[in-house]
This record gives sequence, structure tokens and C-alpha cells, in this order.
Amino acid sequence: MKSYLKLTILILIVTFTSCQDVVDIEVQTAPSRLVIEASLDWEKGTLGNEQTIKLSTSKPYFDTTKNLGVIGASVKVTNDSNGDEFIFTDQNNGDYITTEFVPIINQSYTLEVIYNEENYTATETLMSVVDNVELSQSREDGSDDEALEIKTSFNDPEAEENFYLLKFNERGDLFSTFINVKDEFINGNEVSIIYEKEDDKDSNTFVFEPGDVVDVEVLGISEAYYDFIGILIAQSEGVGLFGTTPVSLKGNCVNLTNPDNYANGYFRLTEVVKKTYTFK
Repeated sequence: MKSYLKLTILILIVTFTSCQDVVDIEVQTAPSRLVIEASLDWEKGTLGNEQTIKLSTSKPYFDTTKNLGVIGASVKVTNDSNGDEFIFTDQNNGDYITTEFVPIINQSYTLEVIYNEENYTATETLMSVVDNVELSQSREDGSDDEALEIKTSFNDPEAEENFYLLKFNERGDLFSTFINVKDEFINGNEVSIIYEKEDDKDSNTFVFEPGDVVDVEVLGISEAYYDFIGILIAQSEGVGLFGTTPVSLKGNCVNLTNPDNYANGYFRLTEVVKKTYTFK
């Protein structure tokens, strides 16, 4: 019996180790594109005059080379009502910075980026956000009634249609969690968003613990950006059995010189409330 068992194990080992084939996967390629990260966020309680726009170029998925920023571009944002121009200065590392931006709620602005003699542009409106954001903790409202969770609460204005983006980032975590919300069915009511840590089998941490610190942001966003970020969030969560295959997601940056050579990224203007919560 012992000899038979040893022989069986040996056969299994040989079988599993001898059936290794190299499979070459053909990955679709795409032309390199300009990537515009133009998120002008005005934090409540600040002047909002210091803003940064990041420019880079896309690269193949499996390319492990460092993603170098674009230098030598011309970047400016214009107030569409009075024509005030805010020039973003090249920092020679892909960052373009201004310290003179003037944020005005409900004001329309236009971004212009000139790169490789091509003109990219986008227009957005600076959206407001509520100022009564409160954070608390509980164990009762999430999917696990024994796990700690953050409850983010605020009162939605009744007189207007509002769209929100909530960002949660645990200190020490490289990735943030985003939730987009619209007031279609909650207009004028108190809004409560629950954030509960997802299972992380790699780090063996499945729930929040007392002492954990989470940074929370609540942003007021436009309807167009709500739709854009909603698709991006869905694609980042992966494709399920019945999910839709991800497609190339275009932002609002248009190439006026060569429309086929569009840029990736989005030009957004938001007011934001930033808070930090430490679990007790």
C-alpha cells in the first residue's frame, strides 16, 4: 500500500511539471496619446489660487519604463466671462503650476494645451459642494454588522440638482476608493454614504481597527464628470461574468488641430471638503 501511494504521487508530480507550455498572448496596441490630468479642486477655507495640471504620454500596458512627464507644452486656463487668463508654468517634470488662479462658483472655464503644435481644449464649470459634511463610525450599516465603517453625512440642497464624488483613502494605502452620487432620489434630504473596508487577502486585513486613519474628500462635480467617473469606477472594478467589456474612455479634452489624435484625461473644476477620521 505504501509503495502504491508513493508511485501515485510520483506520477502526479511528473504530470504537473511536464505539461507547461509557453503561451504567447497577442495584446492590442494603440498609439501614444497625450494624457491631461487637469483637476482644479478648490478646498473650502482656502484661496484656491495654487493649482497643478499634469501632462504625460500613454504607454503600452506591459511597458515597465518610467512614465516621463511632458515638458515644453503651453498650458493656460481662461475665465469664459471676463477673459482672465491663468498661465500654468512648466516645471520640467510634467507638472504645470499656477499660484494666481481665481476660483468662482458656477463660472465656466476653458483649458488650452498646446503640445507638438496641436491644440487641445476643454470647457467645464466650477461646481460647489455642501459645507455640512460630518464623519462618524458605526458597525450597523455596512454589509458586516461586526466591522467598523465610516459614515459620511451631509444635507443635500433642495433647490438644485447636485452630483458628488466621494474619495476615501486609508493612511498607508496606495489606492483610494471612489463613490459617485447624484441626488435624483434624495434631493433635499440627508445623504449618508457608508464606507467599509473590502477584504484584502494579500495583507490579511479585512476590517478597520481602532487607530486606523482615513482621509475623506467630498467633491461637487458636474453631471458630465459624474457620468465619466461612473464608467471609470465600473471599469476599475473589473469585468464580471455578465459585465461589459471595457472600452477606451474618452474625456472632455478635444484636439482642435487633429481630432483623431484626442487626449486621454479630463478637465474638471470642483469645490471640495477635506476631512480626516481616526477610528476609536
